[in-house]
Amino acid sequence: MTTLFYAPGACSLAPHIVLEWIGAPYESVKVGFGSKELLAVNPAGSVPTLREEDGWLLNQCGAILDYLAGKHPEAGLSGGDSLREKAEAHRWSAFFTSDMHAAFWPIFLPQRYTTDAGDEAKQAVIEAGHALVRKQLGLLDAHLNGQKWILGQRSVIDAYAFPMIRWAIRMVPNGLAGHANVQALHDRLAADKDVQKILDREAS
Repeated sequence: MTTLFYAPGACSLAPHIVLEWIGAPYESVKVGFGSKELLAVNPAGSVPTLREEDGWLLNQCGAILDYLAGKHPEAGLSGGDSLREKAEAHRWSAFFTSDMHAAFWPIFLPQRYTTDAGDEAKQAVIEAGHALVRKQLGLLDAHLNGQKWILGQRSVIDAYAFPMIRWAIRMVPNGLAGHANVQALHDRLAADKDVQKILDREAS
């Protein structure tokens, strides 16, 4: 059986949702960042980590989502099979990995981005992170204009967006204000019964 190692509040929420959307049997295991249990399967100590029944391991959220979409084509979560549709899926996966997720690091760990240990320096880094997140939200909002889903149909990429949108709501002043299309995507996903099931599980 497929096993997902996850941490509440992390981007591992995305494959957790996707596994529920797929509907095939799976196991989810809550772990702490850097815990012995997690280090035993992923020396990097990060989530998500996916383990297949034969012991094969995969980490990195974008890679896991792409793998799950390809493993379960019957779920229709890849965003399409044409060359350009696949390229769009890879484009947006890279956006969330390299642009959106990375924009939060100055907020999560401001000490990484300054040699000044003072609170003012750290606050300046955090505010720069807020600006970076708002920029990425603006790009996503413009892309969503006139469509419900990032790839035109519900896909693993929408699941990838969801935890980061939730981070923005909680961590960026004024949250999603001015980004009505991103807000609508969030609300659409939050209303999904499978998403609600996973949120409840991760909160327990």
